[in-house]
Amino acid sequence: MLDRRVASFTEAIAGIGHGATIMLGGFGGAGTPLGLVAAVHRAGLRDLTVIANNGGSAEPDLRIWLEAGQVRKLVCSYPKSKLHTTASFTTLYLAGKIELELVPQGTLVERMRCAGAGLGGFYTPVGAGTALAEGKETRMINGREHVLEMPLSADVALLRGRQADRLGNLTYNKTARNFAPVMATAAKLVVAEVEEFVELGALDPETVVTPGIFVDRVVQKGAPQ
Repeated sequence: MLDRRVASFTEAIAGIGHGATIMLGGFGGAGTPLGLVAAVHRAGLRDLTVIANNGGSAEPDLRIWLEAGQVRKLVCSYPKSKLHTTASFTTLYLAGKIELELVPQGTLVERMRCAGAGLGGFYTPVGAGTALAEGKETRMINGREHVLEMPLSADVALLRGRQADRLGNLTYNKTARNFAPVMATAAKLVVAEVEEFVELGALDPETVVTPGIFVDRVVQKGAPQ
């Protein structure tokens, strides 16, 4: 019987190694899988490339990876937030201890979507004529310069959902879904942390945002470490 539920956070992140590229769901504090973040921190994984919206907040999220020196490179659209001030990324970046690939938010999402859909990339006018376009192929389309952006994939996606059944079908709590649905299509291994498990058939199909076919493991918030 297919069952994607796991009993602990250690089991949830099993097999993730040093040097992994990790997509991390969340937008500020909304939708960040704090239990999975803590598990990666405890495991002491190093040399990570992290794809996320921002560079950490006041919560124990990506910030704790940064402070522990676990991240080699950050791919994000907003490395620092005025609402959730953290000096971790800024300090590391200015000291030359971390790499940054700055990507406009819409471009970030579309690059992940291309990876999930098996597309070779896309042209966008966003970033054209700026430092973000340096070294990239450009093309004039309808009289406007466009930049070729390549697909963005990962070894692992760590997500947070609201409910899940044993097949891994996921629902989200409103805006907490943010990048999670598209990340689930673009990673080799998808692990979700959820508020609760429900019986198979209890979820209204219309509310399932991420079908279980995209999910490999699901762990419940509060499960053993």
